[in-house]
Amino acid sequence: MINTKNISIKTGKIWRKFLGKYLLVCFAILCANLLFSSLAFSQDGAAGINEATNKVKGYFDAGCNLMYAIGAVLGIIGAIKVLCAMNDLVV
Repeated sequence: MINTKNISIKTGKIWRKFLGKYLLVCFAILCANLLFSSLAFSQDGAAGINEATNKVKGYFDAGCNLMYAIGAVLGIIGAIKVLCAMNDLVV
């Protein structure tokens, strides 16, 4: 015959042990967050917007050159299609 009292006592001990470990891990994570949160410095919104604006201005010339190159390639493709259409060639 199975003694259900012993099973419930053992189950209770297992749950208390698991709950203790779970609470310990949660407490360790909370302490780590409190310790390392001071390392995350943030800046106000205006400074962030100004920094983003300066970065975008730095990439503007490179972006213009890229757009010129894409436009040139598309222009050449379009010219070839027009030439083929004028000569009744199908590509």
